[in-house]
Amino acid sequence: MPDGDTALSARVVENIANIPADTWETLSGGGNPFVSYPFLLALEETGCATNEAGWLPHHLVVEESDGNIVAAAPLYLKSHSQGEYVFDHGWAHAWERAGGRYYPKMQVAAPFSPVGGPRLLAGDGPDSDDARLTLLRALETVCRKLELSSVHVTFCTRREYELMGVADWVQRVGRQFHWHNRGYGSFDDFLGALTSRKRKMIRKERKKVAEQGISVQPLSGDDIRPEHWDAFYQFYVDTYDRKWGYPYLTREFFEAAQDRLGEKIVLVMADYEGLPVAGALNLRGDDALYGRNWGCLGDFRFLHFEACYYQAIEYAIAHDLKTVEAGTQGPHKIQRGYEPVQTYSGHFIPNESFRDAVERFCREEEREVDWEMDAYAEHLPYRQEDND
Repeated sequence: MPDGDTALSARVVENIANIPADTWETLSGGGNPFVSYPFLLALEETGCATNEAGWLPHHLVVEESDGNIVAAAPLYLKSHSQGEYVFDHGWAHAWERAGGRYYPKMQVAAPFSPVGGPRLLAGDGPDSDDARLTLLRALETVCRKLELSSVHVTFCTRREYELMGVADWVQRVGRQFHWHNRGYGSFDDFLGALTSRKRKMIRKERKKVAEQGISVQPLSGDDIRPEHWDAFYQFYVDTYDRKWGYPYLTREFFEAAQDRLGEKIVLVMADYEGLPVAGALNLRGDDALYGRNWGCLGDFRFLHFEACYYQAIEYAIAHDLKTVEAGTQGPHKIQRGYEPVQTYSGHFIPNESFRDAVERFCREEEREVDWEMDAYAEHLPYRQEDND
């Protein structure tokens, strides 16, 4: 970030391909694949993040007078609230009942991905927080100029959440369940940290999967072939047809992501009688494995737990990753070793009365989340000495 005598300006870039890749990667830190240049570019190139899909790229960059970019945000104009996982449908309905127009809104996010990580990209230099505050003010300015209802920065880092509080944005917390690697050398080491009852339960579930004649293995890099993506896309579409109604990602996206992200794609595939029947897509970061999409054709007992949770834990242990983030929902994850953690977002709402109402809602919601976190913590499956 330049000193106070250097002029800064902000501008919108409607295609990430028009931002230098190395600059974006430097600002993002490179450790989280969901805000990486290759991931976001693949979304745009394959028709996933487009105006037609309701995700119009509107990336914001802050630059010096010589064009040097010092901060950036993955920004989208949204015509709906789908694919975000921080739900604001109630806010939208309230605003529209009052005669306002909630959409389009501005969303700073990793599209279709309930994964925490940096959103106000400014590197890690001594003045990076100043650059992030500049980004927040620029977001406010764009929102006002376009006469939009709001700006939402979702699944951000704790530090970004704190800075949004400094900037007087509405702060919101949620919760997910993550698995933490406590230096385990093997899956059996992890099981050894659990109570006897939970340890037996997991072994029984894994045994039942094998007894059904199902083989499960993680694939990455060149081991993932087009026929794997053909099968996985079928699982993915079927799951959305049955549960959510709209598959956001195109078939082309998966191979484009593999081409651009390489070994960071970890695809767990399950075969039955020589045919693929289920799959779980993960992305690998510097110190975490992120579970994203799951699909299955058929009804196989405990296969979801095996493919999405136990295989992820084994992979993380084998590759010395600190965390497995398994996405949204899932108190059932607790008995399988996953622990509650907070997630963060921030919201800029120009209309003061609407802002005050949203802030009251968020404070009440935060009290409920805190209560849930405490309640879940009492039911962790780890042996007592591991919780002392």
